[in-house]
Amino acid sequence: MLEIAQNFERAAAAFSPTVTVTIGLVTVTVGLFIWLGGLGFRKLLVAIVGAVTGGFCGFFVAHRNLTSAISSAAVVAVLALIFEHIFIIVLTAALAAVSSFVLLAALFNVDFGGSLKQVCLQMPAYTWPIIAALVVMFILAGSYLWRLTSAFCCALLGTILVSAGMVLLLLHKGAAPVTYISSRTALFAAVFVAMTAFGTVEQLLFSQPEFPQPGKTKQKTVPDEETDAAGQNWRNR
Repeated sequence: MLEIAQNFERAAAAFSPTVTVTIGLVTVTVGLFIWLGGLGFRKLLVAIVGAVTGGFCGFFVAHRNLTSAISSAAVVAVLALIFEHIFIIVLTAALAAVSSFVLLAALFNVDFGGSLKQVCLQMPAYTWPIIAALVVMFILAGSYLWRLTSAFCCALLGTILVSAGMVLLLLHKGAAPVTYISSRTALFAAVFVAMTAFGTVEQLLFSQPEFPQPGKTKQKTVPDEETDAAGQNWRNR
């Protein structure tokens, strides 16, 4: 895993600075928007993530066929909007599984220098039930705590994008961010968790609820005709 990232880090030196900076800035900007305000534009976010996921899968499954990628992106985006709740629950569970795997690996000082299989073998056996329990927890939370799950999903996805964008910008400066992060995994893991928690709380506090709060239903008013009739009857008595 780390070897792949470090190979990309070395290869990035040959990239055009304009391309690296542009992609990095766009990624950070989109990440900040999702991190702090994605809950208010959830449907748009679902459509974009669905399109990106479908296009990515279609591009590689169909042997890098652009037409298949575009078709898959459109189909998955529509399905994501139709089955919005299910899509967000699955996305949240998947992001939580990957993030918890990386964070636990950092916590137990697993050597990321080998392949994914080697990293998995180094993980303590009891970490897998922890990851499975987190996935189940987020699936249940999506069923009963929908707004909290949506806010967490946006905050987590935004944190990932901001982190990736910052890495790209640091690559342009000639730094070695992947190597630096790998030497301080516990610190950056704590920062990642703190950013995700802050984004979740911020969106819950400042994003408008999708549905009206209980007990605030509009009171039934008496029609004007009935009021007038009642007034006339009272005066005629």
